[in-house]
Amino acid sequence: MSAAVFLAVAELVALVVARNGSPILAVGSFVIDIVPQWAKEFAIATFGEYDKIFLLVSLGIAIVIAAAVGGVLQYIKPPTGLVIIAIAGIAATTATVTRAGATPLAALPGILGTLGGGAILLILARRLRAWHRDAKTATATATGATTTTSPAAGTPAGRAALDRRGFFRILGISAAGAAVVGVGSRLVNVATSSITAIRNAVTLPTPSSTVTIPEGAELDIDGVSPLFTPNEDFYRVDTALTVPTVDTSTWSLTVSGLVDEPLTFSFDDILAMDLREFVVTLTCVSNEVGGGLVGNASWLGVPVREILAQASPQSRADMVLSRSVDGYTASTPLASLTDDNLDAILAVGMNGEPLPLEHGFPVRMVVPGLYGYVSATKWLTELKVTTFAEDDAYWTPRGYSAEAPIKLSSRIDTPRTGKPITAGPTKVAGMAWAQSVGIDLVEVRIDDGDWQPATMSSPINDDTWVQWYVDWEPDAGSHYLAVRATDKAGNLQIEERAPIAPNGSSGWQRVLVQVQ
Repeated sequence: MSAAVFLAVAELVALVVARNGSPILAVGSFVIDIVPQWAKEFAIATFGEYDKIFLLVSLGIAIVIAAAVGGVLQYIKPPTGLVIIAIAGIAATTATVTRAGATPLAALPGILGTLGGGAILLILARRLRAWHRDAKTATATATGATTTTSPAAGTPAGRAALDRRGFFRILGISAAGAAVVGVGSRLVNVATSSITAIRNAVTLPTPSSTVTIPEGAELDIDGVSPLFTPNEDFYRVDTALTVPTVDTSTWSLTVSGLVDEPLTFSFDDILAMDLREFVVTLTCVSNEVGGGLVGNASWLGVPVREILAQASPQSRADMVLSRSVDGYTASTPLASLTDDNLDAILAVGMNGEPLPLEHGFPVRMVVPGLYGYVSATKWLTELKVTTFAEDDAYWTPRGYSAEAPIKLSSRIDTPRTGKPITAGPTKVAGMAWAQSVGIDLVEVRIDDGDWQPATMSSPINDDTWVQWYVDWEPDAGSHYLAVRATDKAGNLQIEERAPIAPNGSSGWQRVLVQVQ
């Protein structure tokens, strides 16, 4: 109960004085920061987009267990429980005040929450101790071990009853109050942030140029991923436990570091630039062979090279450290951002609307050909021109490569393992991508047969994925299907399997299909 009161008081104080000062969210973010690489990959592979929910549930369970232990210790060996809650409060407060964007009042939720939780722990432990003491005395009286004979309310039995009722009264009031105050404060905090209203008020300018979608760019085949991934279905992998709320009226982007002209841009400055439409496929480094952490979208933005040109990067710079409002950083080769033939952009729109909140509103980076962890910074607030020797990004010290070109890949969307199909004419179909290079050929092998060239959709450009298919008339039984791709530079997709770390998985996808 002390933990519930701790969190409830902290959420209430955070609502009043420090909207981003929730201790449980700060601790959750700290856990994300320190979790080892293998645990991160396990969470993404196992829980997908629900990995953060799993983390919060796990934290809740850990808090309940720790609170139970603290309560028992406070009862049998005071003030051990108070020491435990004080340590927890210090840890939570430290996690809160050290988060990016913490305000001067960010410590108050943790401090006042600790005081509230400690007070209720002390009161409940004393009530419980008094109840048990008077109950023992009453039992001794009933067996003739004491000479107390008064039947009044002041007898041990009467006092035990009062202590018991008092304990459960305080417990009930605390539980109800913590639930109402804690949950209510968190809901009010979210509901009154007004970020949704701010996003809805944004009117994107008409792009000065658009992308022509060629005829035959999308195949009409059941089970194949659409050419454009809907915003609500686009994969999300990031380190933000809760989506940052960014007010466009106060947001700014700074260009700093090894530049001759440091610059600062407002959101209106970005909207006033020569915004154009770009179609780019993004891929997460955590995408396993045949996985779904890849998506294609139409983006509205301005090339990063035009922003950097205004700042004049110095000759010794070779990297741009992009920073999110929540402190996340990514290391992008400067050459990838200044290449005239590569449309690395600062995006403000996605599939015809302002960036969704969870995909980086108001501004994010989109860089073709690089895994997201080294390029696709969301909720962008800074571009620091620097060097790989001088700066490390978020994932580099956590076991990932500082530079990570996307690996040539292909995937079978249909048929799928575990979903039997009926014998007769069908199609083996899927996607292939080689961002910034382009796909030249996709081949499919059925069982131990020869590789067959697939029919491909018309590519939008070299930065987007393509759909493909092969006609197949299988017999009943079990069949293995394999796929591989070749890019326009003549590179064949790597056959050997490689793990996700340090720079992305590789290997030909092979699926087992049951035909009825």
